[in-house]
Amino acid sequence: MEPRQLLEKMFQAAVRSALPEHCLKAHLPELPCGRVVVIGAGKASAAMACAFEEAWTGEISAGLVVTRYGYEVPCRRIDIVSAAHPVPDEAGRHAARRMLELVDGLTPDDLVVCLISGGGSALLPLPLPGVTLEEKQELSRALLACGASISEINCVRRHLSAIKGGRLAAACHPARVVTLAISDVPGDGPTDIASGPTVADPTTCADALAVIDRYGIKLPDHLRQCLGSGESVKPGDPRLARAEFRLVATPQGALEAAAETARREGVAAYILSDRIEGEAREVGKVMAGLALQVARRAEPFQAPCVLLSGGETTVTVKGKGRGGRNVEFLLALAVALDGAKGIYALAGDTDGVDGQEEVAGGIVTPELLKRAWSLGINPRARLDDNDGHGFFEALGESLVTGPTLTNVNDFRAILVTG
Repeated sequence: MEPRQLLEKMFQAAVRSALPEHCLKAHLPELPCGRVVVIGAGKASAAMACAFEEAWTGEISAGLVVTRYGYEVPCRRIDIVSAAHPVPDEAGRHAARRMLELVDGLTPDDLVVCLISGGGSALLPLPLPGVTLEEKQELSRALLACGASISEINCVRRHLSAIKGGRLAAACHPARVVTLAISDVPGDGPTDIASGPTVADPTTCADALAVIDRYGIKLPDHLRQCLGSGESVKPGDPRLARAEFRLVATPQGALEAAAETARREGVAAYILSDRIEGEAREVGKVMAGLALQVARRAEPFQAPCVLLSGGETTVTVKGKGRGGRNVEFLLALAVALDGAKGIYALAGDTDGVDGQEEVAGGIVTPELLKRAWSLGINPRARLDDNDGHGFFEALGESLVTGPTLTNVNDFRAILVTG
């Protein structure tokens, strides 16, 4: 199989393994005595709602799920609404209010099924009293651009929200709450998947303020005061005593599916980690060094082989380019490889969107830099300008999938042929 074809086939296998239609049915809760209410948020939540309707044998009394624009899947009994991501909008705020109204007044006999996936943080924006949506939008942009990790960003989100950080599950009390989640975060921490609307939050307001100060983000005095007083629902809170959390798909599972695809083609596959974080360009340099060691020294693995990793890197935006952590990783990797023979790579976000572009990622080949220079494109200058998307688009090497209807974070594969 050609290198590009194998890389794309592995990416497709990773995405397929995390599709709700394949992974959700095995994790359904038992039928309750009372009502069943289905709620949810995330890029995969509409597809999860559709899969739930197909698999659920009981009644559904009411349902509301909010997903990203373009990620809608028609359902018969669950209302699907759309909102903006990664910067929240008024549609998301309206959906969050409706969701809290929907779960009000439930009884101990009732069951709430919460379908959560990556993107849910931005899709359920309900600021605390005293915080406007516009202020939350501005803060979201600052956090996305400063290089903060997803865990740090979500810590701030939880402490400015009236629905995240366990507050949604608390609003469902005394009903039983079962959350079915597709993880898009390094380590699969429940508090970080969509900022944990149905799980207790061990972080504090002081932790959130520390993130703001660490990255030098300027806040108006009233916003700092709100952030310092918006404590989330803590472990041990009795309102969460009947809340259960189940992972139905993870980044590790997606990497394992990709590895199996490679092995079936006779290529050894090694999963380095499912939780790599840090600056995308620095991760790219490190991965290039490892790939070169394999190619030239046959250490620590022998070619042909593929090196797989997941997680969520960050981009500290300093240039005027279009960003994207996967394409920034790839561009830094390509620059460090400098056209080394026999090394190919693919990186993409499994939801089909890298940063704020409707592009999943890109592909690196040994001829990439040579082709760029022949077109008058300076790879290092594009990297310095955070313009990975512009670079790969100009060379016709963007990875465009459209909405995948799932989200298990970043997928990176480096194929060393020998």
